[in-house]
Amino acid sequence: MTMTAVRAWAESARVVVVGCGGVGGCTAARLADAGRSVVAVTGNPEITRSIGEQGLHAGLPGGERVVRIDVVTRPAALPAVKFDIALLAVPPNRIDAAADEVLPHLADDGVLVPLANGLPEERLGERFGHERVVGGIVGFGASMHGPGRVEQTSEGTLIVGRLHGGIDQGARRVAALLEHADPGDGIELTANLRGARWSKLAVNAAISSLGTIGGDRLGALMRHRFARRLALEVMTEVTQTALGAGVKLEKISGAVDLEWLALDADERVAPGSPSLLAKHTLLLAVGARYRRLRSSMLAAIERGREPPIEFLNGEVVSRAAAVGVATPINQAVVDAVRAIAAGGRRPSLEGLRQLFDDTRPLLRSLRLAA
Repeated sequence: MTMTAVRAWAESARVVVVGCGGVGGCTAARLADAGRSVVAVTGNPEITRSIGEQGLHAGLPGGERVVRIDVVTRPAALPAVKFDIALLAVPPNRIDAAADEVLPHLADDGVLVPLANGLPEERLGERFGHERVVGGIVGFGASMHGPGRVEQTSEGTLIVGRLHGGIDQGARRVAALLEHADPGDGIELTANLRGARWSKLAVNAAISSLGTIGGDRLGALMRHRFARRLALEVMTEVTQTALGAGVKLEKISGAVDLEWLALDADERVAPGSPSLLAKHTLLLAVGARYRRLRSSMLAAIERGREPPIEFLNGEVVSRAAAVGVATPINQAVVDAVRAIAAGGRRPSLEGLRQLFDDTRPLLRSLRLAA
């Protein structure tokens, strides 16, 4: 199929977007605004009612959009047509259920495209067949401010690819469709989705989880050296786990090499060095660029939902055990987020500082054991 034919297919494709929070809402708004055939599934009657009555309000870098789209609360209420693409814009702990519910509404050659964090393509591919799954890695930030009101808080790239099989026609079709939902830095096709997913996991395990514990936006947290140090330690453990599992990591945003960013043996014990200063400087720059980014996991807890910590830092801990990598920082992060979700502690900068202080003895023990 030529690229002209791929684009023609994308223009006529029927799309269902499952999840109308920040990412799902902004993506649905862009697609509908570009004239694509989109139906949204919200899972929340209040959101369904708001969008149905007032339209979907999306604050995008190009300005505010009020978009009229068809919306239902459950996949069972979808119109009696077969969809070509299901964009699953739900948290990773809800991705399996979302796929189960929407799959009967897909065409025989329709594909599931998870836009969640973590490693969703592996689970979905094992359950439904890898030919039914095209990966979608979200590089932009977005938030929901109320029912039917979403905002893109930072620009970024949407990365599309297959977990197995390189760049094929299915991946090209999805990429062509998502060109209409370009969040600012374009659409990228990758032949190494696994490496890109693990790189994004390293970022999310640091930013989303520490943002949950710290209870603030990324820009505010990254101004504190101890928060940056925790982020570096989290990403170091993720990087070591990925390399131990034979993953070839992709550069973040095409520029940041995780193997360079990971702390080496000297940096883990020395109080300062030129290379360590450079890594802190990079995180300061990231905090400045994505200063408005707020953890979606924190938002989930505030809405009384179970945080998907087991699919971020918890995923790292379990996979690290299989390859013999120690992950005391990621385990401490899991424990802290669980405590917040259970009501045993509150998100706060002081709590994040306490996590830093509590993990120093763990790292000293690890160095002594080595």
